[in-house]
Amino acid sequence: MQAARVLLLGLAILDFGNSARAQSKPTAKPIDLVLCVDVSGSMQGLIDSAKLKLWDVVNELATLKPTPTLRVGVYSYGGEGGDYTQANGFTRKEIDLTGDLDKVYEQLNALKITGHVEYPTGVAKRTIDDQAWANSKDALKIIFVCGNEESDQDPKVKLDDLSKLAKEKGVIVNAIYCGPATDKLAPGWKQIAEQCGGKFANIDMNKAGTAVVRTPFDKELNELSGKLNSTYVFYGDAKVQKDLAANQSAQDKNAEKAAPGAGASRALSKAGGLYKNEKDAIDAMKADAKFDINKLKDDELPEELKKMKPEERTSYLKKKSDERDGIQKQIKELAAKRAKHIDVEAKTKPKDAGEKALDDALKAAIREQAKDKGFEVGGKK
Repeated sequence: MQAARVLLLGLAILDFGNSARAQSKPTAKPIDLVLCVDVSGSMQGLIDSAKLKLWDVVNELATLKPTPTLRVGVYSYGGEGGDYTQANGFTRKEIDLTGDLDKVYEQLNALKITGHVEYPTGVAKRTIDDQAWANSKDALKIIFVCGNEESDQDPKVKLDDLSKLAKEKGVIVNAIYCGPATDKLAPGWKQIAEQCGGKFANIDMNKAGTAVVRTPFDKELNELSGKLNSTYVFYGDAKVQKDLAANQSAQDKNAEKAAPGAGASRALSKAGGLYKNEKDAIDAMKADAKFDINKLKDDELPEELKKMKPEERTSYLKKKSDERDGIQKQIKELAAKRAKHIDVEAKTKPKDAGEKALDDALKAAIREQAKDKGFEVGGKK
């Protein structure tokens, strides 16, 4: 009987390892996306919209086929004092391109209004120059510059120079003007997009859209999002483990605080294929067939694994992985009901003919540019 148990355990562990390897075989196309956010005096609505809408944009990207690998970065511009100087065009790098979406959301929530000098061409150039962009020919590399002042204020970076650089690096620059298309400044923003291979959109930065629609499913989705956190097995030194777990919970709270629907959208993102953490043992096993939890030093292991025998650790990870799969399935089913509820609600309200919300503009550009890179969008290339 004991021998049979050992055999079954060995088969389960082998199956989990094979499953992880199977998931790591397909080569996913990279998408690198950087948001350049104007933080000058009039732009609080833009910052609030970014906090509300990030997870909706991630969920849109998660529908692309094949599922991409996603990295997101954030720059702010138009600030004053501290890191914002004349020398760097009053820009600040908030976070480099990263797959850690919790860190991205943390930085978005830390943005504050300050300053008054906005150089959109300058922040786009700095972004292109700074970042270690994906070098695959299939990579989709896109920047969204969002703002509402003159587009040609930068005394150093002219649009022709930005356009040339963007084409050389294969980076698309999209321009989001925060105001009516009839504004006299809007054509300048449209010109940025046209010369840099991107899309232009004008938005109402104060329009919240579906993210603030309350539904009967929001509370349970937020609860499941919190429950999902218990399936993460962070490794590394004790501080890294503690900080990652704390930040995951903190960003849950930030999303819930932003709007009921933002928390629900974050829950769906956490149930999808783009939300990963390289210091989570389960994600690591799925991403890298060579990852072996038993090769880590004892002080890199979480407390619960230190007490286990090597064969018990892999079995534990399989159990946690199955638990995660179950919670993610519940989230997806509830999120589908939530989306249907929102669709029904929308049909009862007058059609809004005004400017788009931020996520509408971002998603529209992403869909078109993803199709050009060979992704299937809504089942069509």
